[in-house]
Amino acid sequence: MKENLGSFDIGARFVLGCVLLFLGLNGLGYWGLLGLIPLFTCMIGFCPLYWLLHLDTAKWEERWEARHPHHPIDPHHLG
Repeated sequence: MKENLGSFDIGARFVLGCVLLFLGLNGLGYWGLLGLIPLFTCMIGFCPLYWLLHLDTAKWEERWEARHPHHPIDPHHLG
């Protein structure tokens, strides 16, 4: 199982899962248990639906970083 979730996708799934679980505890009932799905997928870094649709946000993120490198500021060159 190859990781197919990028860091932004993982963060969004974590927030969504937590919100759904919170709503489940506060009136949404058993529907809130659907929050376990995004939490589980973000923990393992793999989404079966993305696999079926041939989506890979981890690869998108790698390509973005390769095209837009960020260089840390060197405090010695600030003057």
